[in-house]
Order: sequence, then C-alpha cells, then structure tokens
Amino acid sequence: MKSRIVVLICCLLASASVLAAGVPAQEFILKNGMKVIVKEDHRAPTVAHMVWYRTGSVDEFNGTTGVAHVLEHMMFKGTKTLKPGEFSARVAAMGGRENAFTSKDFTAYFQQIEKSRLPKVMALEADRMANLVLDKKEFDKEIKVVMEERRLRTDDQPIPQVYEALNAVAFSAHPYRNPIVGWMDDLQNMTVEDARRWHDRWYAPNNAVLVVIGDVNAREVLALAEKYYGRIARKAIGSTKPQVEPPQRGIRRVLVKAPAENPYVTLAFKVPALRDVEKDTDVYALDVLSAVLDGYDNARLNAKLVRTDRIANSAGASYSGISRGPELFMLDGVPAAGTTTAQLEQRLRAEVARIATQGVDENELHRVKTQLIAEQIYKRDSIFGQAMEIGMMELSGLSHRDIDRIIEKLRAVSAVQVQEVAQKYFGDDSLTVATLQPLPLEDKKPTPVANLRH
Repeated sequence: MKSRIVVLICCLLASASVLAAGVPAQEFILKNGMKVIVKEDHRAPTVAHMVWYRTGSVDEFNGTTGVAHVLEHMMFKGTKTLKPGEFSARVAAMGGRENAFTSKDFTAYFQQIEKSRLPKVMALEADRMANLVLDKKEFDKEIKVVMEERRLRTDDQPIPQVYEALNAVAFSAHPYRNPIVGWMDDLQNMTVEDARRWHDRWYAPNNAVLVVIGDVNAREVLALAEKYYGRIARKAIGSTKPQVEPPQRGIRRVLVKAPAENPYVTLAFKVPALRDVEKDTDVYALDVLSAVLDGYDNARLNAKLVRTDRIANSAGASYSGISRGPELFMLDGVPAAGTTTAQLEQRLRAEVARIATQGVDENELHRVKTQLIAEQIYKRDSIFGQAMEIGMMELSGLSHRDIDRIIEKLRAVSAVQVQEVAQKYFGDDSLTVATLQPLPLEDKKPTPVANLRH
C-alpha cells in the first residue's frame, strides 16, 4: 500500500510538472512604472486578473492600525463613475467572481472571469485605482462592518485571540506585532481622512503589480494594460522605516483567558525569512523540517504525540519563509485529557530536539521532500493558484522567476541540513509561548452574525 501511495505521488508530481511548465511568465514594465506579469495557460477559457499593491499592515503606524484593511473595504464603495457596490454587481453580471484581501505585506484585488471579459474588469480595476471616491457616510457605515468583523473573527474566537497576543509579545518593535484588522481603539477613532491619506500614499501604478494568468495572449494583455492602466500617472510613494526587531534575550510568555472547550498552546521561534534564493539555504531546510514534523498524515507530531502516546488531540508545525518581515516557526497543539499545556509544550520541543540529536533517515527525508515538492507544484494546477504564487513572490521582494529555483533548492536539502537547523534555531532566546486557559463557555456572549464581505 505504501509503495502504491509513493507511486501515486510521483505520478501526480510528474503530471503537475507538465501542466505547470507551459509557457513561462512574461514580465513588462509600463511607462508609469507598473509591473505587468502575464502567464499563458490555455487549458480553459478563463482568466485570473489580480492587482497587488506593495502595502499592508506592516506599513501602518501607531494610532492607525487596520487602515490598510479598511481601505480595502472602501475600494468597493464607489468611484467617480460607479455607485457603491456597483463594481461587484458588474463583475457578477459577467458571470465572474471577485474579492480582495489584506495581509501584513500587501493588499490584493482579484477577479476570475471568462477570457472575453478581461478588458471590462481591467477598466473597472483601473478606474478605482485612479478615481476612488471616499465618502464620509459610506466610511461611517463600513468602519462599523470592519469593527464587527474584528469582534466576530478575533474578539469572540479563542485561537485568534491567542495568535494576536502571541504576535504582540513576540515582536517588540516590528509592526508585525499589530493585527491586520487593527486594534479596536484605532478603528473606533479612524476617520475617512485616514483612509484617504493611505490611498494617496500607496495606491499608484508604480506601487502595483498586475498579474494576469489564463487563456490569453501576453502581447494582447500588455496592450490592454497600456490602454487602461498606462494612462494613470505615477506618483511619489511613501516609505517605511526598517523597524528592525531587536535581539530577544529569553523566553517570552503570554496567557490568554477566554471561553473555550479546550486548552491550547503555541510556540513561536524566530527564524530567517528568504531574502537571497541562492544563499539562504537554512530557509529550505526549515521548510523541510516543518514537513518532517507535520507535512503529511503520518508525520512525526501526529504519529508520536497524537496516535502513539495520545498526549495531544492535535499537534502541528508551520513555517513559511516568504515575507517582507521577520519569520516565525510555529509548533502548536491541543493537549489530551490528563496532559497539561506545559507538558505538551515540552513534548513539542522534545520532538525537535530528537531531530537535532538523531537527525532524519534518508527514506523519511525522501518521502517528506516528495510530498512537499508535490504540494508546491500541485497548487499551480489552477490559474488562481499560479496568480497567487507569482504575486506573493513579487510582493515579498523576490521574483516570480525564482519559483522553480526554490523547488530545486528544496529538492537538494540534505538530512544534515535539517538536523543543523533543528540544532540552531530552537533555543530559549528565540522562543515565545502563548497559552490558552479556557473559561466556561457560558461566559461567552453571543455575537450577531454580520454581513461581512471577506
């Protein structure tokens, strides 16, 4: 059975490689500084159209946290030629789907449509880049929606509360300490002028990347981009100071008390992010280490802590080295009955320590890397997945041209490298621990369901 699974994974990997290879992405720069990346994929008559702005919550400053996300909401509230909500109505009338999202590092807007509709969605997106109307009445309504979103998704949810507290403690100087949705007090005191200043500072063609993937011709897409986006004037873009995180000098801990069914613990270790695709080899080894611990159903944490020793109801690991700011390697778990969060914390660390002392054997390493690389390639099987991957690379300071090279570097990770990063990055001086202490569920106040866009 195991051999059949390995064969299946290899077959998927091979077929996905063929599908993903296709025509390489082409890159253009408009005269106004807007980058345009086009990848032809003719498997279906559809197109993913995305505009990515190089600004996210990392660029905010105290007192205005959440403004990047608030402006994202306001981008759907009308332009000089469109009424509030008309943007979405027009895309829906075309049979397409659209939305947007804000992250720590960027803000992105997307539509997925039948290929003949591409000029129309380009016209719509260019219109709100250049002609957004920020009406105070619309803002006053929408800021209440954002505050309700915060209540629903963070204030009334124990695990998001834990992660919000974790970031606020793990980072003492870097803006990653602030939640993307913003602190409630900042939202309550935000004005339409805050949103307008944010749009004026960051929303310009020379601070944006247009990604178009699908059944298109690259030169025709470039002509459309020049027609709709090329006429928008470039402007001076704001800058953000580095705000480098100072060295940590010991374990940091935070306890969150909230109504919940189970206790929970998460451990965050400061580790490198990918800055140089050729030189930052530890990043690839950390990615593989994460997969050894939690990259498939029978990975170490699940096999040992959940299935064999039964000290945890769940246990996991996660790491992504692609970001503009500092990175965290996460371990987490829900303890089983009879196990405390402190005991689970030690067992999670012990599994990393076991790799640091004993390493991983070649069979396990091969199995893990095969699975990891298959996942990396398989996500490109959709045009939206390809657009997401290209956009995230570009907006994190890397290049879409490095995507295949990253897979090659993952494939080259050795057992020695995995053992070395397990030894190097998991000491006390890089660790922040956040623990959830559950309160009775009857203490939880019901929250009305809001009509949230995202």
